[in-house]
Amino acid sequence: MIRRWFALLLLVGLLTVSAGFAETLTPDTWSDEVRKAQTQLAVLGYYSGEITGHYGQQTQEAMAEFRRDFDLGDGGEADDETLKALYAAQYRPMQIGTTGPDVKRLQARLMWLGYYGGKVSGNYLSATGAAVKEFQTKMGLSATGSADIRTQEELFSDRAVAKVDKANATPAPEVPDEVLEVPDGEEDNAPTEIPFKKNLAYESTGSQVKLLQQRLTDLGYYAGPISGNYLGHTRNAVKAFQQQNALNVTGKVDKKTWNAVFNDPYVVLPNEKARTAAKAEQPAFHMVVDVTNQIVTAYARDESGAYTVPIRQMICSSGTTANPSDRGDFVLSGYKTTWCFFPKWGDYARYWTRINSGIAFHSVIYNTVDTKDLSVRSYDRLGRRASHGCIRLQVADAKWIYDYVAAGTVVSIRYDLPADAELKASIVKPALNKKTMLPYETPQPTQEPVYVSGAQPPMPLMEMKKNDSSTSVYWLQKKLTDLGYYTGKCSGTYLDGTVQAVKAFQQAHGIRADGVATLDTLRLIYAAELAPVTTPAPQPMATPEPTEPAETLAPITETAASETPAPPTPTPKPSTAPRIVNP
Repeated sequence: MIRRWFALLLLVGLLTVSAGFAETLTPDTWSDEVRKAQTQLAVLGYYSGEITGHYGQQTQEAMAEFRRDFDLGDGGEADDETLKALYAAQYRPMQIGTTGPDVKRLQARLMWLGYYGGKVSGNYLSATGAAVKEFQTKMGLSATGSADIRTQEELFSDRAVAKVDKANATPAPEVPDEVLEVPDGEEDNAPTEIPFKKNLAYESTGSQVKLLQQRLTDLGYYAGPISGNYLGHTRNAVKAFQQQNALNVTGKVDKKTWNAVFNDPYVVLPNEKARTAAKAEQPAFHMVVDVTNQIVTAYARDESGAYTVPIRQMICSSGTTANPSDRGDFVLSGYKTTWCFFPKWGDYARYWTRINSGIAFHSVIYNTVDTKDLSVRSYDRLGRRASHGCIRLQVADAKWIYDYVAAGTVVSIRYDLPADAELKASIVKPALNKKTMLPYETPQPTQEPVYVSGAQPPMPLMEMKKNDSSTSVYWLQKKLTDLGYYTGKCSGTYLDGTVQAVKAFQQAHGIRADGVATLDTLRLIYAAELAPVTTPAPQPMATPEPTEPAETLAPITETAASETPAPPTPTPKPSTAPRIVNP
């Protein structure tokens, strides 16, 4: 029962909630208490309208849904018990058919842990239910596929177990089955691939045909002479290769076939089971390497299929100025290994995932194949350009990419992103335990505070300045983003980006531009949200002029008076904003 799990949460929440509330919220009332309740209903995902302070139909429906979910009875009125429960609640139960921003947070967290690979859409459909069920099974919970309160408490806690064991913790010491040797002598060079130069077809000749014939011979598809002449036997071998590897069977070699022949580490041989054509599907992530800030971000797909939802952000070391990382967009081939060796430098790295023929994602450097023999210098330089071109990461982050980022994923290495002090400050590496060569603590993702556009900010307002950290700073950053003054990371820490955004707002409004969020500045920023709630006064109906002199009118009898309707009192018009429906 929801009530059983909610009871513990309620006991904690009630310690910070007053013993009683001044009013019971009833239909068509206007007050600050209504505004507060609307904000909390929006945070929990029950309400999507404007924060007006008016307890209209949409607010009543949202409150009624909350009361049903928490076994508080039916109806849309909010008594003292309901308000206590509302302000103590952190989550709402969700199931197939639920929609809202909290579903997005659920999907993002499931994706971070490796259970969900769909769009972060805010729609709780069968794929989300299957991911929740798999998580529940992993955690020993009742596997219903519905995200009840206990499931969400476990999901967003540091007890949550990833689908791939220990993917989000520093891996335990291990002895590798295989160490991939990087052959070219460059520290961060991937194994050599044979680049595509031109299309080949029947009657083509030359060195490229010889390379093709030799490779097809090595793979077991071709038994003729290495002549450099593309004739019947070569064409038949190409067709057989294409058939086995789920390619268009044309007998011609285009770039796709060439790369499959020479550069696919999972190529299917003649005596193996033929590969089936993969269903065309977008990869789960788009990886962006931000060279300016030395951050790698994994973006997931939103409801429109665009990669806009940051799922994981990782501190890195890209190539130095002398040996820069390749700039541009690259598609992962899926070639990866748990350990690699760089013979020119005599050192090693873990969880190597090739980006292109010259660079890869991998861990910081090891001196030997021993997890306790970490290069401390390599670890300390995370957050600065330090490699020979590759993207070095903490071991846990390199393993996350190794486990969850699949072939076909686009990696964008960018030099044009602006410096973002708030972003850099929010992603730091933990201190290194020199005895174990493991971080003292592997950072766990934390939920951002919930910001509701149009809602009253955290009260009371307090002056904020550089280096402050709080939920109020987070709200300020989000509000300035809404107003178009801030484009950085909404981290809750007031650094240079926030200072510049506040200055820009102050300049635009003709007040002292010092970058400090004074009370006067905050009142201007939140002018709409802080506007007083007013209750429209009823307008009396006009009394019609008598058609006869007053002294000739008959007196009003008691019966007639009782039948005369009172003038109607107009009520405020409820919000018409669309409401999230929770079937």
